[in-house]
Amino acid sequence: MRRESTHVLDERKHLVIDSMNVVLEFSGGAELLFDKKRLHQISLPQQTEQWTVGRLLAWIKDNILLERPELFLKDPAASKLDVRPGILVLINEADWELMGQTDYALEDGDTIAFISTLHGG
Repeated sequence: MRRESTHVLDERKHLVIDSMNVVLEFSGGAELLFDKKRLHQISLPQQTEQWTVGRLLAWIKDNILLERPELFLKDPAASKLDVRPGILVLINEADWELMGQTDYALEDGDTIAFISTLHGG
């Protein structure tokens, strides 16, 4: 089920998307890096460039990843971010490898799940 995004009309009477609502889910231990919260409902600001999962990863790193980015991102200092091996990513319950991985263009109402398969022992 898609949620409505925030819209405004500009002076030329064109519909402009003001923000995009996305749900982020973290589980399997990944939530420990995000203030122990499994669910984050976020509003991404309007951008001139399309929001992709790659751009979302940068937003996550800058806004809600509280500690140890190396446990979530393959190379936190890289210009193009990717999740580290051992973290499954689902886009609307489908494997992100089928959806284009970091190039997937986000849509309003998408749910992106990050599931860690890395466990200590």
